[in-house]
Amino acid sequence: MTKNVKKPTFIINNKTNKGVINMNIKKIGFSALAGSLVAFSATAGEMTVTGAAGLYMTTGNENSKTTFSNSDHVNFDGSTELDNGMTVSFSLQLDGDENDDGVIDNHSVTIDTNGMGTIVFAGHGGTGVLDAWDDITPNAYEEAWDGLTPTTAGTDEVIGGFADNDSIGYTSPDFNGITFKASLIPSNTTHNGGVYSDMGVMISPEMVEGMTIYYAMGDEEATAGTELNHSTIGLTYAFGPVTVGYQASETDGTTANNTDETTTIGISYSVSDEFSVSYNTHDFDAGDYTADEEYTGVSASYTMGGITIAGHMNTLENTGGSASAADVDGYELALTFAF
Repeated sequence: MTKNVKKPTFIINNKTNKGVINMNIKKIGFSALAGSLVAFSATAGEMTVTGAAGLYMTTGNENSKTTFSNSDHVNFDGSTELDNGMTVSFSLQLDGDENDDGVIDNHSVTIDTNGMGTIVFAGHGGTGVLDAWDDITPNAYEEAWDGLTPTTAGTDEVIGGFADNDSIGYTSPDFNGITFKASLIPSNTTHNGGVYSDMGVMISPEMVEGMTIYYAMGDEEATAGTELNHSTIGLTYAFGPVTVGYQASETDGTTANNTDETTTIGISYSVSDEFSVSYNTHDFDAGDYTADEEYTGVSASYTMGGITIAGHMNTLENTGGSASAADVDGYELALTFAF
């Protein structure tokens, strides 16, 4: 799971020192290894470089030892405006995580159609609508179901869609507080190579300031000839320093083994602009469980400049749907830096 850290712009402009490379290049020549001279033209564009690093102390189970890890990455983001007013952007992330197979991580191309919405082609690191909205309840650091590693098998955590390589996403313009979203994975490699698609709507009523309503649904071919229907509906409401959220999700399948429901509730409080705390609950009801899995979590974060200190403590009861199963407790403490 990606760690969210604040990423201020890194400066590379020798005149303004504000982190933006402004390119208005008429011709650029450079010498190749063979000594030939190459020249080309480019339209005016803009590029930014950002980066982040983090240190983590984690345990997903109180019966397991505490582990230490780090993360680090650099993002290159460039964009240019076409003659017709459309904007094309490219994003590339270099990630040196020891768990990654290579250095290049997330990368995508975004087309802003200048009035008809935004299209994202993600080679890696893209997300579907349900995947992005698997838990919309507010939290200061992580969800209540995150980071736990029970010793028993069969734990289901959250109902959400899927993300995979070579995905396509669309976001409509804002229509008086209403935004439509859709995603398509032409070949979902993690689920039998079948096509996965979902769509959703996000509503922020102008007459109720601070409220946002979410609804999304998607279809998955879990096995050949077996289709699962996922859906979620949720609401968040912010008033002053307090934000509350509620979400209900379900998966409809042909048997009890693939028919599930979840209920998630969260509340966060901004003590100040820098410090926030939250409390979350998450219940998972699988069709073949004798008891609901019950997650609870407390998290907090404090940011000062480009440094963030954050952490959570989560608990799982009725692991694997069994009331006799031992509770699982886990925590994470993170120190992250943005530059």
